[in-house]
Amino acid sequence: MLVDHAVTIPMTLMWPGEKWTIPIVPISINTVQHPLPSLKRCLNLGRSVGRAISSYPQDLRVMIVGTGGLSHQLDGKRAGFINKDFDQLCMDKLAGEPDFLTRYSIHDWVEESGAQGVEFLNWMAMRGALTGQVREVHRNYHIPISNTAAATVVLENRDEAGRKAA
Repeated sequence: MLVDHAVTIPMTLMWPGEKWTIPIVPISINTVQHPLPSLKRCLNLGRSVGRAISSYPQDLRVMIVGTGGLSHQLDGKRAGFINKDFDQLCMDKLAGEPDFLTRYSIHDWVEESGAQGVEFLNWMAMRGALTGQVREVHRNYHIPISNTAAATVVLENRDEAGRKAA
């Protein structure tokens, strides 16, 4: 499987015009072919990744990036569908109450967010990897003239002593 736009776009935005001099470890989550993993499964996958990072013997700085869209549908009868209220709910719950979002089945999620809104599974895995005290430090949400909205959420993860964690 090749690295695609889910990796190259965020990396290019974070390091524009530069070579990526940092190691990356892509984790692929199925957002294309049914059966899709549940939100709970992706949150738990992230929690496993977070525990692995925390147990690493060296003190490393680690950035976890969850990529993909919030609500959107690119084709079919609901082409152009965006659910701004649901997107805002997801971003509101992400930092402090990610388990709240696991109550949605994949079928419910597609109804609320469109067929491609399941890319939020990547956001759930990212959030699960943050195992400390998590707070939102930045959010941007914009609906341009297109079939997709654009969003960025930056979360900070602090350990029990208040130090920045992975």
